[in-house]
Amino acid sequence: MEENPIVCDCNEVCKSLIIERITDKKLTTVYQVGIELKAGTGCGGCQTDIQNILDELNN
Repeated sequence: MEENPIVCDCNEVCKSLIIERITDKKLTTVYQVGIELKAGTGCGGCQTDIQNILDELNN
């Protein structure tokens, strides 16, 4: 399995960058991640994956 997978294919955003930004900016929603990184704003297919990352980090 890839260590730092691309979560958002449309905007080529990797998991580590999403984690970094959630942690640094204390993001709590998929919408906020989209504003910061454009992740989840293309086709929307990765929004569940982004939510899962948020849940892991914020719970």
